[in-house]
Amino acid sequence: MPSSAVYSTLSADAIASFVRDAYDCAEVATCWLARRGFNDVYELRLASGERCIARLSGTRARGAPNIDYETALLRHLRDGGAPVAATWRTRSGAMHSAMQAVEGPRSLAVFEYVEGEPPGLELRDIEATGAGLARLHDLSQGYDGPASRYTLDLPHLLARPLQRLMEAPTMDAQLRSDFSELATRLAARVEGLTGLSHVACHGDCHGGNNFVRDAPDDARVSWFFDFDDAGPGFLAYDLAVFLWASVVGKPALDAAARERWSRYLAGYAAVRPIPAADLGAIAAFVPVRHVWLLGEYAGRLSQQGSEALPRHWLRKQIELLRAWESLEAVS
Repeated sequence: MPSSAVYSTLSADAIASFVRDAYDCAEVATCWLARRGFNDVYELRLASGERCIARLSGTRARGAPNIDYETALLRHLRDGGAPVAATWRTRSGAMHSAMQAVEGPRSLAVFEYVEGEPPGLELRDIEATGAGLARLHDLSQGYDGPASRYTLDLPHLLARPLQRLMEAPTMDAQLRSDFSELATRLAARVEGLTGLSHVACHGDCHGGNNFVRDAPDDARVSWFFDFDDAGPGFLAYDLAVFLWASVVGKPALDAAARERWSRYLAGYAAVRPIPAADLGAIAAFVPVRHVWLLGEYAGRLSQQGSEALPRHWLRKQIELLRAWESLEAVS
């Protein structure tokens, strides 16, 4: 018999009890829900004073969580010296486990707690973020663990999200036509690009999934977390995510945003050169990223309700996407 629930929020007490039983750690003193999003994130404080983050994977239209790849990649990066929030191991040595919810089993992983602040508008912190992403790309080259369930290619980033969006009840005939025509142009543009590099993408490096901290030499170092959307894919796409975040809600970059973007690229290039083909392709992936996000929203309508994608808002997204087709990203 199918579950009567599509999504449930587990109590903080239930998470604390599960962590207490599954992990060899000090007694859990407090636990609370920190954020609901594509996943549910809980913060725990142990009796020892140590803190950690428990993440309960949500149900997503793409399919099962990419948890085996994600946790193994994090361990590989940490072993290579990367500043990432790696997972704790359970008592049995596993890097994640399954927790039963009303709608079925959900993957739970416990991550190291990272101190710091998001880069915000600070130019040196934005530069540190770009440099940090470059180091992740370099260090991931020797990864030989479990394969990713997902490849960040055009079917994953554009075609399948578009299909989910098309099925949203708030879409009308004009919106479907507009999105279809736009996606056809975006796909043709990316397919016409040649010589693009592939890396192990973070997948969501928009400036909110890393904290920047002082290093002993007074430099700024970026610590990364939330690799839930990681997978092999285009270098240009992984770079475009930050540019997308800089231009969301606006048809073009203003002078301040352009300076931030320039510093982000400079930080990356100081560690890892960006091939000309990839640099020239970044702008093409900005609207692709936005369609991907719209598809993620559409895939959660059974949890959030149809008005999470209101028709008037969708029309505004068409306007933005059309404006971004002429976006210039090379700095």
